[in-house]
Amino acid sequence: TLIQRSVKQHHLNLLFQAKSAATHPQPQADFLKGEPHRKHPGVTNLKTLRLPEELHVAAQSIIHRAQVNQLPEHIRKLTNFLWSRKRAVEDLTLRQKAVSLEKELWEKAMQKGGDIDEQAMEDRIRRKVLSELRRTTYHWAPMKYDEELGVVYMAARLAGGYAAVRRALNEIKKRDPSFAPHTLLDFGSGLGTVVWASHACWGDSLKEMVCVDSSGPMNILAERLLKGDDERAEPCIKQVYFRQFLPVSPKVQFDLVTAAFTLSELPNVKDREEAAFTLWRKTSSYLVLVENGTKEGHQILMEARDTLLKFYCTSLYLFIHLFQCSHELVCPKLAHELVTPCNFQQQYQPLSLPRHNDRQIEKFSYLILRRTEAVEEGTKGVEWARLIAPVLRRTRHVHCRMCCPDGQLQHMVVTARKHSRDMYRCARSSDWGDQMPIIRDVEEDVNSDSE
Repeated sequence: TLIQRSVKQHHLNLLFQAKSAATHPQPQADFLKGEPHRKHPGVTNLKTLRLPEELHVAAQSIIHRAQVNQLPEHIRKLTNFLWSRKRAVEDLTLRQKAVSLEKELWEKAMQKGGDIDEQAMEDRIRRKVLSELRRTTYHWAPMKYDEELGVVYMAARLAGGYAAVRRALNEIKKRDPSFAPHTLLDFGSGLGTVVWASHACWGDSLKEMVCVDSSGPMNILAERLLKGDDERAEPCIKQVYFRQFLPVSPKVQFDLVTAAFTLSELPNVKDREEAAFTLWRKTSSYLVLVENGTKEGHQILMEARDTLLKFYCTSLYLFIHLFQCSHELVCPKLAHELVTPCNFQQQYQPLSLPRHNDRQIEKFSYLILRRTEAVEEGTKGVEWARLIAPVLRRTRHVHCRMCCPDGQLQHMVVTARKHSRDMYRCARSSDWGDQMPIIRDVEEDVNSDSE
């Protein structure tokens, strides 16, 4: 009968599923922590970000009152300049290049033979070396902001800078929900975007926020933004203090220390290393560094990362935990010149300005370090990798490019049959910048433990 055939078919299906499960065992791990797959613990991306309404209105007012001539053109030029900005060439590198070039020119001169007036040749070679160095060396100069350039910077970078910092801080808020900072130190605070982004994350838990920037005009602009461009008004966010120098006392620490787009403004590697050490000593919990999502920005962050790890790795009582990196090995993105930098993106709504209204994408690199007194253990059987490129969702499979806990870059094609239904659904719900769970086979774990 029809019912009997239906029952028989159902039994066959169950038998097939049992055999399939035996052939392809799928380890289970409680990494979801009760969350649905689309909100698994590794998801830290945000939807299109908008500036807080008070900040947006104040910025529009300041820009309108400034009446900067040809503002769109100034915005374009400053944006391109900041994005292409490089580190200053170190003196030692410059000397080595000069010696190598001088040696090469002398060899060419000697190959020609004939009588050589050494003094005249030496002068000629010296002029050639200087000319070549001027032509090929990047001419770095510090940014000096007056009121007008500060307004142009605000129009160009306020929304994008806010989006990058907000996205970086959201990783802490999502993965460490118990963290509620009371104090904040922002080094190189500029327009105060870190204050606004931190307030959006933790609100009234912040009781003291210290903004340090050597530029007086930028500090004035940041205060105007907090007061809604009204000198007589109360600031939107209380307990914000502006300084031009870092607090001197080594005993003064802050729950959260940040430096956004600041290390790239320091003239040499020695100053950047000293800044990294100082900022790390100033934090009692987290240090967050953000730079442009360029090779230069990424390399500056890796300088700071390696400097701190090498210096503190011998401590028996204090550990630096790389909060957003999946490992503490050499960044695999630095190994190959042609590989794109380790960067991420955040969509945001820019200020309402002429030719500046469409949604834009901020590309940035960031580094989060946490001060901890013990090595943390994750969920047994699960490791987390970082998605370093857009996730490509296809029929019944997902392409994921990841930076894995073993320090290697991997292109993984995730399927429900091969990697488990949980991992597959998490992959479909994740995107560039999120963390992806990698479920190790139980047998693999047993073998590695016995070894």
